[in-house]
Amino acid sequence: MPARLDHTIVHSTDRFASARFLTGLLAAPEPKPFGPFAAVPLEGGVTIDYAEHVVDPGSIVLQHLAFRVNDEEFEAVRARIAERGMPFWGAPGHGQPQQVGRRPDGRSVYVDDPDGHAIEFLTREL
Repeated sequence: MPARLDHTIVHSTDRFASARFLTGLLAAPEPKPFGPFAAVPLEGGVTIDYAEHVVDPGSIVLQHLAFRVNDEEFEAVRARIAERGMPFWGAPGHGQPQQVGRRPDGRSVYVDDPDGHAIEFLTREL
């Protein structure tokens, strides 16, 4: 039986602020407290569990989280990014500022969460 991702932990300076950033872009329900985490449930039973990194906020290792969405949801996420006046990019590493990435197999947009984690939304599997 193949393995299935159950959850991943993302370190943050404020677990609920980071979780709400993501749920706000996805128009998802309010994150739930789960022990020391703010849990963001996703399709298929996977959760993104935000934890507060209390030792040294400057030592948070940045991560890249990519979310595959359909075309309709992609446009809705783009609209939420625009409504918030957020910077975004069309390529990794802050390439193609304020542009949507276009590939033969889909589109992508990148934003940084409050702690600098790269959040990608894409319409097709790369």
